[in-house]
Amino acid sequence: MKKTKERDDLKLKKLVAIIFVLLVIFIGMYIYQKQEKQNIVTAEEVSSIEEYISKIYMWKEVTGDALPIFENIDNAPEKWVWETVKKNLDDYDEIIYEQIQNKAEELFGTKFTKKFPQEGNESFIYNQEQNTYEGTNIELDSNSDAFLLNKIQKTKQGYEVEIAEYIEDYSEETETDTAEETEFTIHIKNINGEEIVSVKNTEGKDKIVEQVKENIDKFSKKTIELERSKDNSSLSLVQVKQ
Repeated sequence: MKKTKERDDLKLKKLVAIIFVLLVIFIGMYIYQKQEKQNIVTAEEVSSIEEYISKIYMWKEVTGDALPIFENIDNAPEKWVWETVKKNLDDYDEIIYEQIQNKAEELFGTKFTKKFPQEGNESFIYNQEQNTYEGTNIELDSNSDAFLLNKIQKTKQGYEVEIAEYIEDYSEETETDTAEETEFTIHIKNINGEEIVSVKNTEGKDKIVEQVKENIDKFSKKTIELERSKDNSSLSLVQVKQ
């Protein structure tokens, strides 16, 4: 009788041990799956990231670098900062100081502490009589500075986004007065001006993206740190690194 009870106790202990091990495995799988789900970047998030970077991605001929490298947004080049603000204003004729400053804070978030100079600068000329500003004119060349989202990784604050930079050279584009589309070659170059591949304008934007992806190792990369707002309604730029 005593031996039977000991055997039953041993079986019970083994059963409890098995249940405990299975419980640990289950909890581990649940945590892993939850983390994996949290790390998935949705199509909506990708769209928001691309839209935001498009707002801050400038023109090399205007700002010296379409997207400069900096450790924090307050260290970003002045010319790039205020030209980015100008690009995102609906109208930059006869604007007031608050419109410029508010747009900068909207674009760059709470970590941005730069103040627009009251006397104006290269991007905005100050009209003392009317106490308003007018955006200076810019001249663009036949090259279109572009980027491709290469990798996106979620962080606690937002995202780390690796982009590949390239140039679309439209110098061979010709004007036509007819309704028919004129075919010409678009030269796809790296930011050093070296041609990597070419496509016809009639092949469309998707063909350009496809060719850049196929030759991704031939284009330079930058990593952009983005931060989400507390209500997840907007993104802001923190830093850009090589």
